[in-house]
Amino acid sequence: MSSLVSKNPTAKHNYTISNTIECGIVLTGTEIKSIRAGKVNLKDSYAIIKNGEIFVIGMHISPYENGNIFNKDPLRSRKLLLNTNEINKLIGLTKQKGFSLVPLSIYFKGNFIKLELGIAKGKKLYDKREDIAKKDAQRRILQHMKK
Repeated sequence: MSSLVSKNPTAKHNYTISNTIECGIVLTGTEIKSIRAGKVNLKDSYAIIKNGEIFVIGMHISPYENGNIFNKDPLRSRKLLLNTNEINKLIGLTKQKGFSLVPLSIYFKGNFIKLELGIAKGKKLYDKREDIAKKDAQRRILQHMKK
């Protein structure tokens, strides 16, 4: 049983997601309290592989209101928790031309905070227009069926 905290609103618009993977994330106490309050933003975030470890960059977690000196930088890089086989698989996939790691959503799984990481390839402008046209056509079909 999991409860969604935040989704990346631009991920599926800007990227074609080929595969997803669930991973843990290293956080401090005040960051966890802010996430529980829903104060996290994944909009401009991405993940990189550095020295055999994966880090998420640009994920904004607002400082906890009652956190005083224990608050961390809202945009600091945070380590993702994956086993070695999963990291090696992601290294192989990202070495391919055009693939990148994009956080899709952050959610609670029990008491643990999990991040859904997508292996994605950037869309071209004409691909984005095509997706918008398909959604528009689907919306029109549903409207006509309701009448």
